[in-house]
Amino acid sequence: MLLRIHHAAIICSDYGRSKRFYTEVLGLRVIAEHYRAERRSYKLDLALPDGSQIELFSFPDAPPRPSYPEAQGLRHLAFEVQDVVLAQRELEARGVVLEPVRLDTYTGRRFVFFADPDGLPLELYEAAAPSVVAKDCG
Repeated sequence: MLLRIHHAAIICSDYGRSKRFYTEVLGLRVIAEHYRAERRSYKLDLALPDGSQIELFSFPDAPPRPSYPEAQGLRHLAFEVQDVVLAQRELEARGVVLEPVRLDTYTGRRFVFFADPDGLPLELYEAAAPSVVAKDCG
């Protein structure tokens, strides 16, 4: 029935600032951008390399969403990367502040948290190492 996550929708407080963050800092590709005059709202469709998408919305006077301490609802949005430390360094070079890298004790993969311009918790999660196929040398 369900195939994959198609998109995640984010409402931002400053459209220009968030658009720059998601396109220039995180490097997401713009699919489409629309201004809806009746709502005084922008909608920006952004693509990740695997085809999944982020919809970035601006709404006038949208209330802030509590996140600290953690509130009910979406906890964070995670992006898979090949190498967490390398991705962390790239984002830090672009001015993004990240928490220390952690290790997922269940999967053995590294991950790190950071925030978008509105404080939305984002995560970089390391891809699984390619499995090594043992060859029979006999």
